[in-house]
Amino acid sequence: MGIEIHVVDAFTDRAFAGNPAGVVLLREPATGAWMRSVAAEMKHAETAFVELDREVDGALPLRWFTPTTEVDLCGHATLATAHILGGTRRFHTRSGVLTCAVGADGWLSMDFPADPPAPVEPPSDLTGGLPGVRIQAVTRGVSDFLVEVASAAELRALRPDLAVLERLPVRGVIVTAPGDRADIDFVSRCFYPAAGVPEDDVTGSAHCTLACRWSDRLGRAELVGEQASPRGGIVRVARRGDRVVLAGRAVTVLSGTLHV
Repeated sequence: MGIEIHVVDAFTDRAFAGNPAGVVLLREPATGAWMRSVAAEMKHAETAFVELDREVDGALPLRWFTPTTEVDLCGHATLATAHILGGTRRFHTRSGVLTCAVGADGWLSMDFPADPPAPVEPPSDLTGGLPGVRIQAVTRGVSDFLVEVASAAELRALRPDLAVLERLPVRGVIVTAPGDRADIDFVSRCFYPAAGVPEDDVTGSAHCTLACRWSDRLGRAELVGEQASPRGGIVRVARRGDRVVLAGRAVTVLSGTLHV
C-alpha cells in the first residue's frame, strides 16, 4: 500500500517560501538506515518520521534526519508534522516530549527547551569563515555558535566560507543582528555545512538559542524573528523560563506515497 509522505513549507503562509520539510507517516517502526536513506532522497534540510500507531509517555514517537545524519531537535519539521496531523499534538523525541497547539489566529505553537548561550572565545575558523562582518559577540548554545554582527545589512550581505565553517566542532553557526524593520526584533541566518545543510532556510531549533539571547538583550519575553535566507521566514518566540514557545505558519505543497 505504500507509506504516506508530504512536503510542507514551514514558518511561512505561502508556498515556495519558509523551510520545506518532508513528513513521513509510519504505521510501524522503521530502521535508522532506511530513514536516513529517505531523507537523502528527499534532499530537504530535514525530513520528519512520526509513528502513528504507537505512543511513548502519551506522545507519538518523532525523529528527524538531514540528508546525512539524525539530529536531536528540529523545529520546522516538527511544525510541518503537527500541521499535517491537524495541529495539536504531543511528540516523544530525543529532546523530550514536545507539545504543539493551534492558536486562535491559526498559528502553530511549539513548546521547546530553551537553549541559553554562554560567551566563548571565538576560534579562528569561526571568524575566518564569516568575512566582511563586524562581529560584536560570540556565544555558544548546546549545538551551535551564535555570532552577533553589527547590522542586518551586513548579515543579509554575508557570503560565508562554508568549507571553513564545516571544520568547526559544532552542529553549525547562527549569525544574528538587530531587526531592521519596525515589526522585526532580530534577524538571523543559519549555516550547517557539517550536517549537509549549507544554509538552512528557517531553523526552529536555532530560535531556542536566539530567543534567550534577544530576550535578555531587549528585556522582553515575546519577540518576532526573521530568518533572512533566500526563501525567508518568520518565527514568533516567547521565553518561558527554561522553555521557549515557537510559533509559525505552514503550507502543504505536496502529498504522495513512498513505495520502498
